[in-house]
Amino acid sequence: MEFDVLDEHEQGELVQKWLRENAMSIAIGIALGLILIFGWQQWKAHRVRHAADASAQYQALSDAFDAKRTDDAKTIAEALRKDYPDTAYATFAAMRLADLANGKGDLKAAAEELEWAEQHAGAPALKQLVGINLAKVKLAQGDADGALKLVDGLPKSDYAALAGEVRGDILAKLHRNDDARAAYQDAIAHLDASAPNRDFVQMKLDDLGGAAKPATPPVAKEEAKGS
Repeated sequence: MEFDVLDEHEQGELVQKWLRENAMSIAIGIALGLILIFGWQQWKAHRVRHAADASAQYQALSDAFDAKRTDDAKTIAEALRKDYPDTAYATFAAMRLADLANGKGDLKAAAEELEWAEQHAGAPALKQLVGINLAKVKLAQGDADGALKLVDGLPKSDYAALAGEVRGDILAKLHRNDDARAAYQDAIAHLDASAPNRDFVQMKLDDLGGAAKPATPPVAKEEAKGS
């Protein structure tokens, strides 16, 4: 507590002495702080530009697809995957190419595009959507076991109904009808009563036969809770 008993003049002298002795350290600290602040701002600005550029490229890709300029679309998609692999736009581009390949019956190329998309999909929901589409391709290729392993390993997200339907398709292909019924029921349970594909999934469930009780849609569940 010796510092507390000094008068204002003595305290001022000590402060001035400390500043002189530590001037270089203070200057370096301030400089580093400014560099970090500037660097952070620059990095954020770069990320914004990066995302904006990727968005513009994807719009060009969509325009090329709409105009049936397939070769241009492929070129733009490759540029997106090369220069912007960390963005969702690159994943979307790979999915568009997979859809194009699938439409031509080239399941191998479609699977390759979707495998790339799955590896680079950042958000869990996007990763699940890509994985579901990849599972469909694997099933079409005759690899039901691989498709099931893929679906079972996907993260949970907003596509539970779609995942349940695809899982039911795979299990039905494997002749695991009881498990397929459970998967279709789970899919229906995640669909609203007005969902356009609800009747289609119910038809798949009915085709399996057996005494399967239709799942209650989310709306009906909420009404039952409130009554």
